[in-house]
Amino acid sequence: MADAGLPTGWEVRHSNSKNLPYFFNASSKESRWEPPEGTDMDSLKEYMAQNTRKPEGKIRAAHLLVKHKDSRRPSSWKEQNITRTKEEAIEILKGHEARIRSGEVSLGDLAQTESDCSSAKKHGDLGPFGKGEMQREFEEVAFALEPGQVSNVVETASGVHLIQRLE
Repeated sequence: MADAGLPTGWEVRHSNSKNLPYFFNASSKESRWEPPEGTDMDSLKEYMAQNTRKPEGKIRAAHLLVKHKDSRRPSSWKEQNITRTKEEAIEILKGHEARIRSGEVSLGDLAQTESDCSSAKKHGDLGPFGKGEMQREFEEVAFALEPGQVSNVVETASGVHLIQRLE
């Protein structure tokens, strides 16, 4: 699909189970969540904006989660037993926030390596969600953001988050 900015043989498909787009190469049968090497990212973003529709009443957001010892589940894909305090988690997250706001790195790129949520492998993308589907504190902030905007530190039972509204 040349108009999607993808290399020859690649196309955008939609996962019904995750309700997210993915990339598929019909000749090699390879599928992946990340755009393949050689993708024109500007063309892909434009294509996705024109060819995906948001479910009614839902928004899409990404986040970077830092858990602490008092989190609901103090373990993650990157750390079996999280022992940091809430204050330490907030300081870590504030450091990430400074890097994001300075333009040094995007929230999505940083979430891949630093988030304690399994959404890290999808750049922190939580997919579309509506009211009543997330923890109240998270939801209130996410719905108040404009697309592209990044929140300040948000505390929930899961830990502390930075949230970026995607759409």
